[in-house]
Amino acid sequence: MPTFKSSSNRRTGHLHVLLITTGSVASVKAPLIVEELLHHANICVEVVATKPSLEFYDQHAIEKLGSRVWKDEDEWTGDFKIGDPILHIELRRWADVVLVAPCSANTLAKIAGGICDNLVTSLLRALSPSTPTYIFPAMNTLMYEHPLTAEHLRVIKDVVGYQVVGPIGKNLACGDVGVGAMTEWRDIVQIVVTRFNLVIK
Repeated sequence: MPTFKSSSNRRTGHLHVLLITTGSVASVKAPLIVEELLHHANICVEVVATKPSLEFYDQHAIEKLGSRVWKDEDEWTGDFKIGDPILHIELRRWADVVLVAPCSANTLAKIAGGICDNLVTSLLRALSPSTPTYIFPAMNTLMYEHPLTAEHLRVIKDVVGYQVVGPIGKNLACGDVGVGAMTEWRDIVQIVVTRFNLVIK
């Protein structure tokens, strides 16, 4: 059983970036985001993945870079004892900044509704309001234009206090053309680089 404790995994003088991937084709960009972040000095990256997001990238590509990919089955394994570390709590304690890239329509709706039925949404529900959190929506254009999406984004921005970036317009993976694509992955990295004044190794 993988174990993780924030107290032993935080590195002094380092920025701890938590990348969350959800069930959008844009999750294919996750290895690129992790690799580019790790080109900078004094940075650590962990990834938390929903099961659908792993349809779109090979977690071993990220693990080869030295980061871990945490999944639902890593948390509740059937042998929990009182006093054992709880993964979604330890990961939120570890994180200095959280990137939900991509944020699918499904996960967007869950966050806005306060649902916490997997590792990702439990972590976000337990996250400190002081932790900078960026949401990068990615979905089909008609899903993005659905009236509930606007309401979910309003709640996430105005009630929860997360920063929403995108989506952008382009040719989508499904073949449609319109707004709904995730912000370009290099621009996502640049947000972190600029905010925390990161430098290349």
